[in-house]
Amino acid sequence: MNHPEPTTGRRVRGTSLWSSVHAERAALAADLTGLTDERWVTPSLCTGLTVREVLAHLTAGASLNGPRWLAGVIRCRFDFDQQVAMRLAEQMGATPAETLDRFRRAVPSTTKPPLPVIAMLGETIVHGEDIRRPLGIRRDHPADVVTRVAEYYRSTDQVVVAKGRIGGLRLVADDGPFTTGSGPLVSGPTVALVMAMTGRAVYCDDLTGPGVELLRRRCGPERRSR
Repeated sequence: MNHPEPTTGRRVRGTSLWSSVHAERAALAADLTGLTDERWVTPSLCTGLTVREVLAHLTAGASLNGPRWLAGVIRCRFDFDQQVAMRLAEQMGATPAETLDRFRRAVPSTTKPPLPVIAMLGETIVHGEDIRRPLGIRRDHPADVVTRVAEYYRSTDQVVVAKGRIGGLRLVADDGPFTTGSGPLVSGPTVALVMAMTGRAVYCDDLTGPGVELLRRRCGPERRSR
């Protein structure tokens, strides 16, 4: 008699993370439904990219596995910015409606570049806010989800400089359990801490404490990842 393979903690966590990625993608698609063509060209928080282009970038990330990512890197002669621009262009489509439709089809995808699933969740939340903030759209992210993302970024510079940006500062969420570091205090909503950790200076406006201005100075023009 065959017995089912025991479910490991790692598999449970991975499944939970993918569920969160899919939920965040679905929420972003819903938020952008009905957006007029004029608003699709709004500059995002990613320097040089419109909100439509950032959405196409998210679709590219959900459509790019390890071998395709490596093939693109080689094709672009290890120019990672060129690789990102190439994949973004592949997912733009002819119209904003097509851009959004392509993203909708990618919502349930578990395809990813050679990154941990938590990095995909972080990118979905961060780039989602890169789109929402300039459009004046607000999302109340689940506290446990955004806390997991904050905990990931506090200890890594893998995808975007975050750990290095918050060195010598103490970050404390005022809406959840997240806390890290030591030094001058920076306090506020967890999502604002995440966005500031990843270089979005405008989110420092949502933070308080003697360390805020130092963190603001450490935030430079934001570039898309991978």
